[in-house]
Amino acid sequence: MSPPTDARTLAWAYLSQVALGPCAPLVELAAAVGPEAAADAVRTADLPEVLRTRTEARRHLDTAERDLDRLLRLGGRLLTPDDEDWPAWKLLAFDGIESRRDREAAVPLALWTLGAASVAELTDRAIGVVGTRAATGYGEHVTTQFVDDLAGAGWTVVSGAAYGIDGVAHRAALAAGAPTVAVLACGLDRAYPAGHARLLRDVADTGLVLSEYPLGTTPARHRFLARNRLVAGLSDAVLVVEAGARSGARNTAAWAARLGRPVLAVPGPVTSAASVGCHRMIREGTAQLVARAADVIESAGPVAVGDDESGPVRRLDVLSATEARVYEALPTAGPVAVRALSESSGLPLAAVRGALPALELEGLVGQDDTGWFRRT
Repeated sequence: MSPPTDARTLAWAYLSQVALGPCAPLVELAAAVGPEAAADAVRTADLPEVLRTRTEARRHLDTAERDLDRLLRLGGRLLTPDDEDWPAWKLLAFDGIESRRDREAAVPLALWTLGAASVAELTDRAIGVVGTRAATGYGEHVTTQFVDDLAGAGWTVVSGAAYGIDGVAHRAALAAGAPTVAVLACGLDRAYPAGHARLLRDVADTGLVLSEYPLGTTPARHRFLARNRLVAGLSDAVLVVEAGARSGARNTAAWAARLGRPVLAVPGPVTSAASVGCHRMIREGTAQLVARAADVIESAGPVAVGDDESGPVRRLDVLSATEARVYEALPTAGPVAVRALSESSGLPLAAVRGALPALELEGLVGQDDTGWFRRT
């Protein structure tokens, strides 16, 4: 017999099933009234018109108790905003995006996870590594080299478990003895792609496999695009190793830029179709060129080695929540005006003006006649 599940967790699971992906209005409702009251409102359709329409197709599907029992038997758990392990710090970046205009730009209601590792701890210092499914030998070699060095420096690799660069990144992390995080675009009971079933089990053994989609959810194109925002959101920076002209990796890079994460790209041979997307991002200034893991680490955030045994300590760790939010809202390149920074961070002008001098004293930002900018 499995242990009983509390009503609040059941409510989160039900809301996740009803939403079946990003749903900003439902996230707002749960935050305002609590998951149990939100679940009751959904069941009875006692909702504003926009949310009633959004939940109409699935409000009658309440298999939360059964699915949580299945998840437990798979060795997983449901992570919710109530949990201490919820990656609130990383997901804070979504607050700066106008979710009412972009329904995909919302934090997940819950995360269905496999693996005993801590989501918050693994993603505290994390790099998203993505690229084309049609990886070349060059791309596989470069990915392995970058990931091995990143793992050795204590960084977690986050990727989407797809064929090509994603799979190479996960395998390289495991070979280096480091945990890695795989973000799926389907339910955890479905190994996708099927050829990565063994890889996903290995990832869960030492790291995490997670999804915002409940058990039984099948892969779909729009779910891969939504998945990409979580790969970017859970990372400090996104590294694109190879990307074709229409590669999904460029979508992940675009999400990283929207969330204020550095976007990094590895150049390839000028004759390689697999590197066209990377070259275009570098040429257009939407990605920084990197040639080694040290370049990635430098862009991902200032790091100083402490004297104790607690591991590397980032200068960002000493910031207040407001200062950190302002810093995250700064673009990776170029200056920005205070008012624009207020809009992108979602903070009042007074709060932004108060945080910027403190960030300047820390050596993290600077200013010129046109506005404020990040310092490398």
